[in-house]
Amino acid sequence: MKLKILSLLVALAAGVGHASAAEGELAIGTEGAYPPWSMADAAGNVTGFDADVGNLLCEKLAVKCRFVVQAFDGLIPALKAKRFDAIISGMSITEDRRKEIDFSVGYAELANMFVAPKGSDLAAITDYDTLLKALDGKKVGVQAGTTHAHFLEKNVPDADIKTYDTLDQMQIDLATGRIDTAFADVSALQDFLAKPDGKNFQLVDVKILSTVDPTLGEGVGVGIAKDNTELKAKVNKALCELVADGSVGKSSEKWFKMDISRPCQ
Repeated sequence: MKLKILSLLVALAAGVGHASAAEGELAIGTEGAYPPWSMADAAGNVTGFDADVGNLLCEKLAVKCRFVVQAFDGLIPALKAKRFDAIISGMSITEDRRKEIDFSVGYAELANMFVAPKGSDLAAITDYDTLLKALDGKKVGVQAGTTHAHFLEKNVPDADIKTYDTLDQMQIDLATGRIDTAFADVSALQDFLAKPDGKNFQLVDVKILSTVDPTLGEGVGVGIAKDNTELKAKVNKALCELVADGSVGKSSEKWFKMDISRPCQ
């Protein structure tokens, strides 16, 4: 039912005309199905860290926020088609994505980890190189179109990589044993572990930061169309102020129980 609702919201959003921030509204594309970054209810209301960052930005820019729910792997094509002005959806800044769109400064970063059944061989690993070797031949779940998917394709090509449209779909297969492990940012995995389905699982104690491999990007940024240089300048200024004054950090503490804000560089 949830997937049907999200599909309906996406279809409705596709028919909405593009609105410019200069006209008093900032249309923001977000996934809406990746807690605690972005969650959308049946009415299309969006909450989570992404929503907080969007609302903080809109307040700084003195415009009204309008969130548009869109499947993650369709966010960049929809931005290029001018269905919204910006992407705020836990999207990491990577060179591949920069070929398609532009980005703001990075404003957040969170470690990436694997989750596996308690007592399994994977769960006992604490070394990065050992972990990558152990993934050969394993069924590894990952969300399609993410930096996590690109990381696996590059670094563990001999794994049986299973891609999913949403985090919920991946978690179902993990809980039912259809996959051996899953790779995502630590917040998404903590959300799974807090559910009844996650009680028999644990994080693999190997934190993988973006500095490990360029496929993991340069932190999380706001996606902006290449020709929208005016909006990019405004967003950069606002984000740097919001990080500096602690607003982004305060929101991340609320959703992640830690400060994941990234100072402007």
